[in-house]
Amino acid sequence: MIKFIVFGLIFCSHFAMAQVQFKNGPSGFASFLKSNTIYPQFSKQNCIQGTVNISFKLDLAGNVYSSKITKGIISDLDNEALRLVRMSSGKWQVPTGYDTTTAVIVPVNFKLSGYNCEGKTTSQIKSSIIAYEAEEGLTNAVINFYKNKSQAKPEQEVQILAIKSQLGIDDEYLDELINTALKKIKQGDKQGACEDFNLVKNLGSNKAEDYLAKYCK
Repeated sequence: MIKFIVFGLIFCSHFAMAQVQFKNGPSGFASFLKSNTIYPQFSKQNCIQGTVNISFKLDLAGNVYSSKITKGIISDLDNEALRLVRMSSGKWQVPTGYDTTTAVIVPVNFKLSGYNCEGKTTSQIKSSIIAYEAEEGLTNAVINFYKNKSQAKPEQEVQILAIKSQLGIDDEYLDELINTALKKIKQGDKQGACEDFNLVKNLGSNKAEDYLAKYCK
């Protein structure tokens, strides 16, 4: 039987605290999230907020493994929550005799302030999420093309370039991805940064080649 511990950012059961806790307790985890969150641009621009639940397991050294999303909102926020929990590896205090098969669940809260979100209606936010998911499918088509470009027909790239234009995948967008990746490098999140650098490459650009060579060998 899989066991679960729910670790709240503000409230935490005595049972959970007796089993495993973040260094400096719930307030330490909240501080860690606040200082490391890179709010995804789309969700920030469209006032998408809420709580993402992440499930993971810990080894006896407090390292995170088997992390996954158990309740999401939109993939850019979901992936950021997953990244943050992954970054917390090694920052957990695990007692002697701890059952490493236990799944810990933490809520990662995303909340915007000062972005004129008060006037956004629920239906407008839902429409933004639907639009994002539709564009995500087109983005995946672009990625798949460049990953397998050697097998593609020459005329297919014309269609892909049209999709990129439709999605706004231009120099400004790619530079933004690279800047986000460099922020992750500063945080010590090499894995997250390399995922972003590879995304730039898989969107058909060579802008990230030097960074890939430097950080992602």
